[in-house]
Amino acid sequence: MEPFKAYFPLLAVVAAYLIGSLSFAVIVSRAMGLHDPRTYGSKNPGATNVLRSGSKVAAVVTLLLDCAKGWLPVLLVRWYGKDYGLEEGTQAMAGLAAFVGHLFPLFFRFQGGKGVATALGVLLGINWMLGLATAATWLIVAWFFRYSSLAALVAAVFAPVYYVFGDGVAWYSEKSILLAVSVMALLLIWRHAQNIGRLVKGNESRLGKKKI
Repeated sequence: MEPFKAYFPLLAVVAAYLIGSLSFAVIVSRAMGLHDPRTYGSKNPGATNVLRSGSKVAAVVTLLLDCAKGWLPVLLVRWYGKDYGLEEGTQAMAGLAAFVGHLFPLFFRFQGGKGVATALGVLLGINWMLGLATAATWLIVAWFFRYSSLAALVAAVFAPVYYVFGDGVAWYSEKSILLAVSVMALLLIWRHAQNIGRLVKGNESRLGKKKI
């Protein structure tokens, strides 16, 4: 096993990307006999757009599975990685790879979602308090303004800030993790470019609005 140890970080990152490439919005919708989320609303294969189908159950299941596919690779590296020489740097790269897999899924012609739930899963895997702080930010903004995209943008901006200024007992500033969180935030903002334009124009769809 020792001669192959140098390849374990790469294998972990590739596996995380493949897990992230599972587009659960499409998979769950097909399993429940719903319209393909890529054909209505924002055409984004994510939980918010699945909610526009009218099925709250499908949206919740999609949200949980998309979150889990970001959380699982990070936790697996943390739980079992040390025996194979996988440290915080590999945790960060695995989380980022799962997130990128959601954005550009291998199994769905590289046409993925915007990554909000998967990013949350990665943050929860890094530290549950970091994930909860970011999720709370999303919920507060979404509750008051009723825009999922605005909530995601604000949460993305604050996630690296929470990591840096978090209590040292809860999490610490590991540079590789900070870099991964920052890159995810930038990619998430980039994926919401059209939403930003609609927000500025005042014609962005609000949460709970059904579009088919």
